Amino acid sequence: MLFENLVPAEVLGSDDVLEGLRRLRRAAANGEQTSARTRVYVGEDRRDDVVNAVLSASWEADEEFVGWMRRLCGAERFSLVINNLETTSPVLSSVLGELIQSAFTGWGVPMGGCEQVAFAGNYAGTAFGVHEGHEDAFLVHLGPGVKHFYCWSRPRYQELTGGGDPTFGDYRWLLEQGQRFDLTPGSVLFLPRHVFHVGVQDEFSISVAIPLYTYPDARLLTMSILPQLLDSVANNTDVPSPMHALSAGPRPISDRLAKAAGAMLIEASGPLASHVHEHIEQRWHTLLSNGGWESVEHDLARSDSAREAVEALAAGGNSIRVRPPFTLHSTRDIDDSLSVVVTVRGVTISVPESPDWGRALSALADGAAVELTDALRSTSTLEGLLGTGGIQVLTDESR
Repeated sequence: MLFENLVPAEVLGSDDVLEGLRRLRRAAANGEQTSARTRVYVGEDRRDDVVNAVLSASWEADEEFVGWMRRLCGAERFSLVINNLETTSPVLSSVLGELIQSAFTGWGVPMGGCEQVAFAGNYAGTAFGVHEGHEDAFLVHLGPGVKHFYCWSRPRYQELTGGGDPTFGDYRWLLEQGQRFDLTPGSVLFLPRHVFHVGVQDEFSISVAIPLYTYPDARLLTMSILPQLLDSVANNTDVPSPMHALSAGPRPISDRLAKAAGAMLIEASGPLASHVHEHIEQRWHTLLSNGGWESVEHDLARSDSAREAVEALAAGGNSIRVRPPFTLHSTRDIDDSLSVVVTVRGVTISVPESPDWGRALSALADGAAVELTDALRSTSTLEGLLGTGGIQVLTDESR
């Protein structure tokens, strides 16, 4: 399904993606860690040898991106792919965050979150060939050139090719059998999962894919929920296992561990429902507070926003609000340390309970701006909130 002119050029364009690349280059120069991942392809060949140059080679202000990339790659056509692009720019995380949240409202929430994957280049065809998409996804085309996108249902692709493997090389014969979408700047294409697809273009353009990660329930349980539960009921974790007699073989060891495993599972079955609820509730708040983006360890856009907020406060800022599309969630219960748990932009902090901050947090959660009184300024809570990167500091003029 193609939505034309959904993202206006004055709101978001290809230059915003290139600015994300420049942020990655500054991070590389300054030794900052980032969770964004960069790849380069020439045709269908992955060129890891070029990645370091993309992040560090000289790029003059008056040198066009295409010419610069051609020089680095030593080829006329190229493809640059950046995963977790949302972590490189507050603009990208904000504008496309509004897009995916509208999908959440009308459709539902993917518990694995989303990410942005940039495809920039003048490549004749997607470097991955004609391949299957395993997640539902939106493809936001930012131009400046037109991209021709071809799609096949899984049954049709298998009928044409005899299987489900990607098709590389000369697949022009296959394009004639595909459904074609012409993506112009501002268009958004929805790609359902299990649709085979490939992008073809004659000129330079940039698109941003937004996959929606709906992991199988079993994966969610085995990767995070059950390990945490078993760890919480494990006893004597600091006591080493005994030395085992060589003559007895492995059977006594397996019997001993099987008995211990049974005891752990029995103990874990008691708090199972409450543990799963607590885990999913926290994951839910973390995901929604982060604008729907998946949580990563090193988010440059978060760091930039946090630094901007501190500078704005020092420059005379007198009120705060949650920076869209992020949200604030807080628990209603007060813990043993007389604090409440607050999650903003995927970061959880502990806030000492107080009437002033109780009212402020409630207003922030509702999307309102909160005036910074002396009582709010005098605690470490304000510093903690600004450090999440999800709080914007305002002046009277900017409210």
